[in-house]
Amino acid sequence: MKGIILAAGKGTRLYPMTYPVCKPLLPVYDKPMIYYPLCALMQAGIRDILIITPPGDDRDDFEQLLHDGSQFGIKISYEVQYVARGIADALILGEEFLGGDSCCLALGDNIFYSPTFHLQLQEAVRSVEEQGKAAILGYYVDDPRPFGVVEFDKTGKVIGLEEKPKMPKSNYIVPGLYFYDSRCCEMAKTMSPSARGELEITDLNRLYMDEGNLNVILLDRNFVWLDAGTAENLLEAAETVHAIQKGERKYVGCPEQIAFYNDYITSEQCYAIGEAMKNTGYGRYLLWLAKPEMF
Repeated sequence: MKGIILAAGKGTRLYPMTYPVCKPLLPVYDKPMIYYPLCALMQAGIRDILIITPPGDDRDDFEQLLHDGSQFGIKISYEVQYVARGIADALILGEEFLGGDSCCLALGDNIFYSPTFHLQLQEAVRSVEEQGKAAILGYYVDDPRPFGVVEFDKTGKVIGLEEKPKMPKSNYIVPGLYFYDSRCCEMAKTMSPSARGELEITDLNRLYMDEGNLNVILLDRNFVWLDAGTAENLLEAAETVHAIQKGERKYVGCPEQIAFYNDYITSEQCYAIGEAMKNTGYGRYLLWLAKPEMF
C-alpha cells in the first residue's frame, strides 16, 4: 500500500495567514501541520508517499522541509495540483505514482492521536489487503452538520453517506483518512463533478458502499481528531498537542520517532537529526529518544 497526502488547499478560511504560505506548512504547536498526516501514514506501515502540493513556490517549500523522506527511512515524491478539483482528484493525479497499488489518502490538515491508533490503522489496511474492501473512519461529534456523515442500520452496517446534511442521520462523521483498493483511480475517473465543481470524496466512498465494499472503523470517544481548517481550530490543535506532550512526555506527530520505533532509522541517525536541532525541545527529545542513557 502506498500513501498520498493532499496538501494543495488554499486555506481560504485561514486568510490572511495563508496568503504567503500553504496551510499544511503552518505550525501546529512545535511542528509543521503536514507532519501529523505524514505520521498517520507511517503508523499504517506506509513508506512510499506522494505529496500533492499547490502550484508555485509551495512545492519547493515542501521539498525543503521533507526532502525525499530518506531522513525518516521512507520515500517521498511530489506532484502539483494546478486546479483545485476536489479530494478525489488526488487519486487521479496520483495514478502513475500508485502504479496499480492500493492506497491510503490523507488530508494535509487532519490531526489524529490515540495511543492505540496503530491498531485502527492496521484494521483499515487489513480491510483493503485481506478483505478487498475500502475503509474509512467514523468519529463521533456533537454537531456533525459541517462534515460528511455516516448512516448505519440496526446491525451497524453502513447504509448511507451524506455531505454536510442539514438533518444528520447519525453523529458519526468521516475524518480525512481513506483506504482504497487498486481500483480507486479508475473509479474516481468515472465520477462527475458536484455542484461546486469538485470530485467529492463522499461520492467515491458511496460507490464502494453501493457495492457492499466499504468498512467503517469507529474510533472511540477518547480519540483525538482535529481539523485545523480555521484559526480557532488551529489554536485548539496546538493547545491539544501541547497538553498531550506535556502530560504523556511523548511527542505527537514526530516522524523521526515512528521511524526509530519501526527500525526505519538507527539510533545514530535519530541522534544526528536531534543534534542538528539541539537548541529546541524537539531536537532534545530526539536526542533523548536515541540515547536515553545520556540523560
